Amino acid sequence: MPIEDILLDLLNGNIVYILLAFLFLALILKAVRIVSQSEQHVIERFGRLHSVLGPGINLIVPFLDRVAHKISILERQLPTASQDAITRDNVLVQVETSVFYRIIQPEKTVYRIRDVDGAISTTVAGIVRAEIGKMDLDEVQANRSSVIDTIKNSVESAVDDWGIEVTRAEILDVNLDEATRAAMMQQLNAERARRAQVTEAEGAKRAVELGADAELYASEQSAKARRVLADAEAYATSAVAMAIKEHGIESAQYQVALKQVEALTALGTSDGSQTIVVPASAMDAFGDAFKLLKGRS
Repeated sequence: MPIEDILLDLLNGNIVYILLAFLFLALILKAVRIVSQSEQHVIERFGRLHSVLGPGINLIVPFLDRVAHKISILERQLPTASQDAITRDNVLVQVETSVFYRIIQPEKTVYRIRDVDGAISTTVAGIVRAEIGKMDLDEVQANRSSVIDTIKNSVESAVDDWGIEVTRAEILDVNLDEATRAAMMQQLNAERARRAQVTEAEGAKRAVELGADAELYASEQSAKARRVLADAEAYATSAVAMAIKEHGIESAQYQVALKQVEALTALGTSDGSQTIVVPASAMDAFGDAFKLLKGRS
């Protein structure tokens, strides 16, 4: 018997089972849904929300359930936006912002909002204008981190009902118009000049203080030197008085004569002029000294 006849006999006798097997296989393929790690699938039954499928293998009812939306749960970045805002001190600024978000509850997002990026961008722009309007320009530039935190918290509160989580918000730049920038530059230059003058004045004041300290130190040292000299003179006077008391007036005259001789000798051996002017009383001092020496011998 030809093989074709054998196949026809098998098909004619088991056609029902074959059809049931194909139907069962089709049902299995329709019932099994494999969701990737970066997605969630929103399932509708008869046009209404039924469930949300997470990553992995999931089962649905074939022909009753359908995958209505495939939502990525990866973090997204809105396109860099620039919006005008007016500060509390009436300065027009252009603020560039960047917002990162991700969808955490797709069942809220797909049924409450159509254009997610557009809605978040509009919300961010309104919040930025409102927050910038509460502060002066100097506050905006000095407290940028606190402004970012405030904007992030406000955006999170606004988009919470949409099933969206704001992961990060950034203020990239705060731009000023040309007139405001020129005025600020002029103010900055004036402040720099003022600081330079203050620094110069403080330097001059410090120099005066140092000079006064130096003069005071010199005066103190001079006073100490005079006090030491006075002590020495007092000691010498005391010594002379003691010598007079013990040995008579000749001892004192002898010491005075020696000092005069030593002074004239030092003057004669100095590196200066070799001309020595000897006072008239010096010869008498020499004579007295020799007499005293002779008397002592």
